[in-house]
Amino acid sequence: MPASPIRAYSGTLALALLLTAPPARAMDTTAIPAATADAFAQAASPQAIAEYKRKLKEYLEARAAFDEEAGAYWSSISEKRRGRNAKRRERQAITLDDYVLTQPPVYDGPKRPVDPSPEPERPPRERKPIPVVADLLKAAMEHFQFAPQRPANELEFKRAYARVASAAGLTREQAVRVYSFETGGNGNHDMQSGLSASRPGSRAISTAIGYNQLLTTNSVELVAEQGHEIVKALTEKAAGLSGAPRKAMDQKIAVFKRMVAFTRSVPDEWAAHEKLADTPQGWAVHAMVLDIDVGPLLQTHKLLTSVIFARTKGYTRPLTAAELEMMNLTGDGTGLDMVTMPQEMREQVPTSNFFQRSGYERNPVAVRNNTVAKLLAVTDARMDSNSNNQGAKDLAAAF
Repeated sequence: MPASPIRAYSGTLALALLLTAPPARAMDTTAIPAATADAFAQAASPQAIAEYKRKLKEYLEARAAFDEEAGAYWSSISEKRRGRNAKRRERQAITLDDYVLTQPPVYDGPKRPVDPSPEPERPPRERKPIPVVADLLKAAMEHFQFAPQRPANELEFKRAYARVASAAGLTREQAVRVYSFETGGNGNHDMQSGLSASRPGSRAISTAIGYNQLLTTNSVELVAEQGHEIVKALTEKAAGLSGAPRKAMDQKIAVFKRMVAFTRSVPDEWAAHEKLADTPQGWAVHAMVLDIDVGPLLQTHKLLTSVIFARTKGYTRPLTAAELEMMNLTGDGTGLDMVTMPQEMREQVPTSNFFQRSGYERNPVAVRNNTVAKLLAVTDARMDSNSNNQGAKDLAAAF
């Protein structure tokens, strides 16, 4: 945010006040209490206040007009989406008329003016802490008495992921290009969104972790919905082990079963899973993304559920990596809406049709690449570029 110009202005005004004050008081600055001195320094002239009120009125009127226009636009987006959903339930064809074909209105009125009056002191806004890997591991130990089995090196995790993904039917292109998009083509199995070893002091911006950048809620939902399949895969692997490795795997299965029970203690709904995910027990579940056996299964199922969803909806053509990423990013239903669209429609339909207003306005990529065709093209371009990085090459070789 640019620095407020009030700092320079108030300094000039304070100097003017001192120059016009009676000589005795101008000289005896020690006689002025600190609070009074601060008030003098920040005082605003009647003219400045009147000008501020005039500009504020102009801004509020312009903003109200824009909000009315934008509100109508986003209401039409919702209405069209409901119409498309109804037509799909009736197995009716979707046409261009089922989308809003204009771009969202953009506010181009005056900016909100800066209030020249002294601002009351406010306590600094507290940021809600985002759990990082250390917090997840601590929660796993405290609530499930378990530490995820980490790989000896990154190549070991990549090979494990490649084996699981291939067996599930994901192609090398799908897995590698999604990994390239999500991690920049060099991410480790414990890479967290916002954190980077090359940027000292960087901060996590979400709980997204791993090759497909799963959120805590993703992990909770996957364990709830795919838990039994994952237990089955772990049990099959345990059958080929003996001694200490078998004992460790049996313990892992027992812990994971407890996690499945925990995630199924609420209705199978995103909002309910989100609440669970925001607890230390939910963090512990998320820690399993780091486990050499469970992590690849969770990452694979995250993509595989989108592939299966598309098939159940009658979309039999293999998904490109960019199409799969759209489903991964926006959710299966919304993503499939874009994926099933013919190319000529993709060129004309704005990306705003697939977002809520707040999500769209916070997404500069969707705003800049404002049609479905452009959004898929920029996704492909990013995948092309990042696939040349060493991490992506290592994952490709692991298949």
